Amino acid sequence: MFDKILIANRGEIALRVLRAAKELGIATVAVHSTADADAMHVKLADESVCIGPPAARESYLNIPALLSACEITGADAVHPGYGFLSENARFAEIVSEHGLTFIGPKAEHIRLMGDKIEAKATAKRLGIPCVPGSDGPITDDKEGAKVAAKIGYPVLVKAASGGGGRGMKVARSEAELHSALATARAEAKAAFGDDTVYLEKYLDKPRHIEIQVFGDGKGQAIHLGERDCSLQRRHQKVWEESPSPALNDEQRAEIGEICANAMRELKYAGAGTIEFLYENGAFYFIEMNTRIQVEHPVTEAVTGVDLVSEQIRVAAGSPLSLRQEDIWFWGHAIECRVNAEHPSSFRPSPGRIAYYHPPGGVGVRVDSSAYQGYTIPPNYDSLIGKLIVHGRNRTEALMRLRRSLDEFIIDGVDTTLPLFRTLVRNADVQNGVYDIHWLEHFLATGGIEPSF
Repeated sequence: MFDKILIANRGEIALRVLRAAKELGIATVAVHSTADADAMHVKLADESVCIGPPAARESYLNIPALLSACEITGADAVHPGYGFLSENARFAEIVSEHGLTFIGPKAEHIRLMGDKIEAKATAKRLGIPCVPGSDGPITDDKEGAKVAAKIGYPVLVKAASGGGGRGMKVARSEAELHSALATARAEAKAAFGDDTVYLEKYLDKPRHIEIQVFGDGKGQAIHLGERDCSLQRRHQKVWEESPSPALNDEQRAEIGEICANAMRELKYAGAGTIEFLYENGAFYFIEMNTRIQVEHPVTEAVTGVDLVSEQIRVAAGSPLSLRQEDIWFWGHAIECRVNAEHPSSFRPSPGRIAYYHPPGGVGVRVDSSAYQGYTIPPNYDSLIGKLIVHGRNRTEALMRLRRSLDEFIIDGVDTTLPLFRTLVRNADVQNGVYDIHWLEHFLATGGIEPSF
């Protein structure tokens, strides 16, 4: 087992990793920018190192500074959390080249799944169902029109190196395709430095279903069920739950085993999430995230498995602590991402938290690094924390969520808590009848009052 882990991240995920390491008896090193000097993970870590000014590129994305922090403190492993460098294959390689352990997948698998075209080709080879689309990049408009005519409109133009909805455009006819290709290329170049795009069939009303997988890097792998992430705004997840209201046990077991088998063949190491669009009883692969997910707590709630602890154990060379037959799914869990944003305009709201009172009680978990008096910096994403509830069934989980949201108080900054108080009382949400477009339509049609 490792002696000391450097946590190459910030916010709630840095605190989450710190807690898992402490429970394993491992010393921790927090890194931070000057803007995060008073962050909770910095206060609780055994050691801390300032790695630069507020700008992420000069701190949390500064690989030499992170390596220097490892050398100064004697850390022998690096946990990247999510975001920042968590899916940077070169960072994983550099960590290994310096005699340290990267707590995550092999660099080759990060690189493979980071290229959406290669990822889709690999998924097909591994027997994972895929959305119909181009076999490779679209090099010109004429080729794009030919592929689109073959798979049928509407089509989705996607950036090969994309993520978070950037570099994605819908074309419902050949007349719209030229503009969609040009816009997607420009967005992809600006966001990722790569203007490569490809085409997929656009599904009108799918759900977003993802499968949590875990491998030991030696050919053993398991799945831990699914999460439904269909409530989204601008391709950003807002509300996640497990199990999905749309699947039955047979569908869940079938797609889970397909994913686990694929990871066994790939000899994948650590935590990963295979994401699908789901429509009319069929799954369509869209991407694989080679890291721990923001929404991993809902899986932990229904399985009882500590995914971050398992990440650390596997990276240290231990076998998986569980076999597939050891995984039991119990109850229902829901997670809400509480952001420092105005609840209707979603305008970021950094600033000082004047009063902070998280909910408690049976089946309630809050993953947050916030505290009363903490100042949310304007330099990073607006996530304050995650509210996770667990109940014996979905109805109990919804009622527990409703009660917990009413208890949750954050004053001094705008938050998305009022949005969730509205959603948990909505009939469509209560009945589980929504797709990935539902929330944006709900917001656009005045479902959320502008003044809360």
